[in-house]
Amino acid sequence: MSKRNNFIRRSLMGVLSFLKESVFADEYAAKKGFLQSLDPRIKIITFILFILAILFTQSMAGSLYLYAVCLILAYLSRVSIGFFLKRTWIFIPLFSLFIAIPALFSVFSPGEPLLSLNMAGVQLIITRPGLWGAALFVTRVIASVSFAVLLSLTTKHFVLLKVLRILGIPQIFVMTMGMCYRYIYLFVEMIENTYTAVKSRSGVNIHYPRGQRVVAWNIAYLWVRSCQLNEEVYKAMLSRGYSGEPAVLNDFKAKPKDWLWLSAVLAMFAVNRLAEIWGIYG
Repeated sequence: MSKRNNFIRRSLMGVLSFLKESVFADEYAAKKGFLQSLDPRIKIITFILFILAILFTQSMAGSLYLYAVCLILAYLSRVSIGFFLKRTWIFIPLFSLFIAIPALFSVFSPGEPLLSLNMAGVQLIITRPGLWGAALFVTRVIASVSFAVLLSLTTKHFVLLKVLRILGIPQIFVMTMGMCYRYIYLFVEMIENTYTAVKSRSGVNIHYPRGQRVVAWNIAYLWVRSCQLNEEVYKAMLSRGYSGEPAVLNDFKAKPKDWLWLSAVLAMFAVNRLAEIWGIYG
């Protein structure tokens, strides 16, 4: 029982720690790296171009090329590659891998067979077009997620929200994102503190009926407290002058470096599209 409880505790604390590190890694946005030095408006526009290039690419080589560009940008921005890979190869890419599995088989992707599997009396055939299509889909998802994560790591969240408003994103969406960002951290802390409180009052071993009552009571308590906290956070923001628009003290000012970077990305986007059209990637 002790080992089981320790496993649950380690799993819960690990998930909470991973969530906090993933969402609130503002220390990378404060570093003096390449992307951090760019004007946020120019940076977001160029990242949109990168993601569009990934969506338009129909070749594995094009996706891997853009992914390599993303890794280089992460290195130049002083983002730990290990930290970056852990944040980009979990959840969404793995989920996309499971989605792409059915496309491997001849039922959905007929073509030249590569491998035949016999599972529970059912013959499954993996085809070359299916394998190629699934691999292309997964690499495109990984590359797109990597650029999105890199943008969030190298841009402070309130700056990102202000740029979204400048680019014409409706205020209600930006306000909702800002509220969620602030509330998630408080909610994670609340869960962690509640779990610690339950363990300190109940000890190591908890009988099953009592454990059910404790869990049910804490679910109800967390629901009520989260509603109250939501209202308190909103009132606190209003009392500090929040009007629905993210406030940033410094106005954005594009430098020659920013325009040079935008020109380089536009040229890269054009070259990538021409390579796709001419079949240079194969």
